[in-house]
This record gives sequence, structure tokens and C-alpha cells, in this order.
Amino acid sequence: MCFAKDLCSRSLQSIFLMRVVLVLWICGLVFGGAVCPGIDTQTSGSSPSIWYTNYRITSVPWSIHVVQMQRNNPVYQIQSVHAKGSAIGLETLSEQLARIDSARGVSVAGVNGDFYQRDKAFAGAPRGLQIVNGELISAPCGGASFWTDALGQYHMTNVASRFQITWPGGTTTEFGLNGERQADRLELYSPAIGVSTHMAGGRELVLARTDGSRWLPLRIGQTYVARVEQIHEGGNTPVPAEGMVLSLGPKLLAKLPTVQTGSVLRISTESTPALRGVRMAISGGPILIVGGNRQKTRSMSSEAYEFSSMLERHPRSAIGWNEHSFFLVEVDGRQKGLSVGMTLDELSKFLIDLGCEEALNLDGGGSATLWYEGQVQNNPCDRAEREIANAIVVLKRAASGTGDAEDRH
Repeated sequence: MCFAKDLCSRSLQSIFLMRVVLVLWICGLVFGGAVCPGIDTQTSGSSPSIWYTNYRITSVPWSIHVVQMQRNNPVYQIQSVHAKGSAIGLETLSEQLARIDSARGVSVAGVNGDFYQRDKAFAGAPRGLQIVNGELISAPCGGASFWTDALGQYHMTNVASRFQITWPGGTTTEFGLNGERQADRLELYSPAIGVSTHMAGGRELVLARTDGSRWLPLRIGQTYVARVEQIHEGGNTPVPAEGMVLSLGPKLLAKLPTVQTGSVLRISTESTPALRGVRMAISGGPILIVGGNRQKTRSMSSEAYEFSSMLERHPRSAIGWNEHSFFLVEVDGRQKGLSVGMTLDELSKFLIDLGCEEALNLDGGGSATLWYEGQVQNNPCDRAEREIANAIVVLKRAASGTGDAEDRH
């Protein structure tokens, strides 16, 4: 029976490779150019359920790196990780995968993740939502996010924050999580931020658990009841290992209710759509494919690099999936003799020809990195791995279980 399963997996793999090569060969239809005279594929993998392929299309040129995983194998799971095992900080993809606790599983493959803040005290703060092993470490910002539910099904849509503090008296104020607090905003800092809030100015409330309330690690879609234990003026307050700190921007102070030591606050981490119980999530964008249909790239401003770069060829990273398979994809770029990179439209077309019915763009440029079975497989345009904020990883489950942490009540 195992032999039959292995034979079936290998047959599916061969059919998949033949299909992609055939489609790429007819690249006059796929990419709007002439028939490609040179295509080379190199495939490797120690398991029939997950394998790596490098596609070389010399006429452009393109070098495209793909890891395909069959979804029906419960041994493998998709997880997100963050540099330093925290909410901020930068590490290479290789360093992040090496840091994963063996109780969670063994790293098999990975690709760089979300866009992130590049410098200063909050270097590595994700631009959107991230949930690591069930712990909420950054807030959604309304942009595209990918997550898996309790049944292991994949989801992708824009996620908006409904995070809010309810003050004594019933008024509410929105807040962010573990990012750089703005002067007119609230920001909540959990132990995932590190030793302190890293902020200057304003007022900061040290929060402790109240009896009977659920508490850390912070989860999405929950309500917490906290007691104000200390009030600090000036910022950079130490974050207790078993507590949180609410940082109040100086321009907001006059508009907020007065609180004292002992005051009780309610903290809601709801979102739209509701993600309660989700144990893995990461943002990116834009969404490339929905229901097998390519989403047209629209540049909102030719002057803003964030948008103009969508129409230019750059190194790219993405994830995609269909009913049977999950894909990690990286396209090398900015290397004239090897690979020039892709526009987002070219990337979308390639992903559809891989068989993706859903797909999400990730951070690209020098961050674009794909790792498989112990090493980086692509050629980063910086000639070396860049330190990045977070990543999406395929883990082979540990024999004793997933190692997931439980809520502490």
C-alpha cells in the first residue's frame, strides 16, 4: 500500500513537471513573447510529497525556484516564523529556520514573508498581521493576509483590525500591537516585543492580569481584562514577562479618560473577518490569483515606488495553492545573465500555469529567498542572504506532536 502511494505521488510529480514545461515552451501564449528556445528544469527531493524544481528560461532570462507540497500528507504543515523568535528584529531566512524548536517539527522548506520596517528600533516589525504558533505578534492593517484554520485549510483575504481598548466608563479607543507608536495613537506591547517598549514620550500603563481573565500569550479574536499596575511618564517602560504595556501617544492624552493605578481595562483583539482560533497567519500583497482568475495589477501612482515597482521586473516571492498542492515560489532578478525578474502580471501568469488557483505576492527585491532541505536554492540579488523579518515555512511534524503552546488561564 505504501509502494502504491509512493508510485502515485511520483506519477503526479512527473505529470506536473511535464505540464509546466509544455506550458512554458508555448510562452508566446503565456508571456506574450516568441516561443522560448531554451528551457531547462532541475528537480530534486527526498520525499514524494514535497519537491523542488528550478526552471531556467534562457531567452528572457528567468530563473524560477518552486517548492511544491502535496496537501493530503498530514506529516507536513505550514507555519510562520519571525526573526529572533520575537515581534521585531532581523535575521536571514536560514537563521530563522535554524531557530525553530525541534518540538514543533523539522524545517523542510521556506520562503521570505511579509514587508517590514527596515531600520531603527522597530526594524523587523511586520507591515501587517502575523500569528506564530497561535501567538498574535502584530496587528492586521487592512491588507492581504494568508492564514490556515483549525482544519488546515488555507484562506486569503484582506484583514482589518478591530483592536480596541475599553476604558472605565465604557468609551473605546483603537490600538496597534508591537509596532512603532505614533504620537496620536495607542500601541499595546506584549512580551514578544522584548525588554521594553522602545518608545519616547507619552504615558505608558503597565498592565497585569485580573483574576479569572484569559491572559498571555496574546491571541487574536479574544477579550482580555487587565488591571493598571503602574503608570510611567516618558516612555521606554520595561515590559513584564507576564504582563503588557499600553503606550499612549502625547497628542492623544488630552482626549483619553483619566485612569489610575488599579483601573480595569478591557482589551479586544477582534478582526474582520473573525480569525479566532487561527494559529498561523502572515500578511503580504497584493493578491495575485483568486478562484483561478488572475487579479489585474493596478499601479496607483507612477511616482511611488511601492506601486510603480509592480509594473517593473524585480526579484519576486509568492505562495500559491490549489485543491491538491501548495507552492513556494521565488523568481531571481536584477542579474542580467541569470534572471531579470518579473512584473507582478508575469508572476501571476506563471503561477496560473503552475496550477495555482489562489496566490499571494510576498516581499521581493533583496529579500526574495527560497530555502529547501538545508540550503538557500536561489541566487539573491544582493549576492548573499538579506536579513529579513519573517518567513513562511514547511515543517515536518515532530513524532510526539506539533509542540503547539496552549493558552495559560
